[in-house]
Amino acid sequence: MSIQEIETILGEEVETLLHHTCTKIPKESIVIPGGDHVTRVFSDSNRSEAVISNLKRLYNHGSLSGTGYMSIFPVDQGMEHTAAYSFYSNPQYFDPEVIVKMAIEGGCNGVASTSGILGLVSKKYADQIPFIVKANHSEHLTYPEQTNQLLFTSAQQIADMGAAGVGATIYFGSEQSHRQIQEIAALFEDAHQRGLFTILWCYPRNDGYEKDGTDFTSSADITAQAIHIGVTLGADIIKQKMPTSTRGFSSLGFSKYAEGMYDQLLSDHPIDLVRYQVAHSYMGKISMINSGGESKGDDDLRAAVRAAVINKRGGGAGLIMGRKVFKRPFEEGIKILQAVQNVYHMPEITVA
Repeated sequence: MSIQEIETILGEEVETLLHHTCTKIPKESIVIPGGDHVTRVFSDSNRSEAVISNLKRLYNHGSLSGTGYMSIFPVDQGMEHTAAYSFYSNPQYFDPEVIVKMAIEGGCNGVASTSGILGLVSKKYADQIPFIVKANHSEHLTYPEQTNQLLFTSAQQIADMGAAGVGATIYFGSEQSHRQIQEIAALFEDAHQRGLFTILWCYPRNDGYEKDGTDFTSSADITAQAIHIGVTLGADIIKQKMPTSTRGFSSLGFSKYAEGMYDQLLSDHPIDLVRYQVAHSYMGKISMINSGGESKGDDDLRAAVRAAVINKRGGGAGLIMGRKVFKRPFEEGIKILQAVQNVYHMPEITVA
């Protein structure tokens, strides 16, 4: 895919997305992804050589090997959204092997899924692509439903199957968030002791985050503070939603905020919103990857390319994209993954 094809996909947004300059938080102040990222960031850290080795394995696998960028294929939606709802359009994804094959054939750095899925094929594939085992999940049989994440496995079980890393979700702001924070802090410590790297899904969740028809669970300030808590917990990589608004704290009138944090560090431009997230991830020292979002049919390719451009130009380190891939026919899913990876390879698309 050429830069001209990217421009065609972006359409009328070409100028604003490809030629924007971040002036609030300039690129000189952040750590820009590169091939030596793991060495630059973690050589002086408390991470063991085993953790650093597994991180290097992730960064140096797949199409984006050696670039400092990541394309991860996550399929835990069978737990997070119910299995039939997730896979009815492509029932082949009920089969764990199909999930791993997509990640391999799609050129991904790693595959993220449940202990059940990855455990069933671990002897065949754990040495072919880095496994990231998601340790906790929602469950959709409690009624009324609860905003919760429950541990389904342990760091020991994850290490025993030959995985490279452990993933977990915290619903920041939910009624269960304090337990989840303490639980995942202990899990990540145990994972590091066993040589596993850690990825945290940092998702704000609270019905009170909505006001006057605006849902602030994806506002830049609330998602960024979730990121900052996540890196404090010892996450080696952070996953966060693409931000869609700015003034969550001030609009809702809670937590700590000041006009200066908005005026001096933020604008409404989507690239500036991502830059704000990256700043909260220790100025990009901890790689911040954005989620690919839900599938919306025929617009998935454009939406995926647009998200990749915004993430890269904002200083992010890649996309972790599942639904836009596995809800399409297999070859179309590979095409979307490769289109995203092409964005991170292109020298014409620079950090803003």
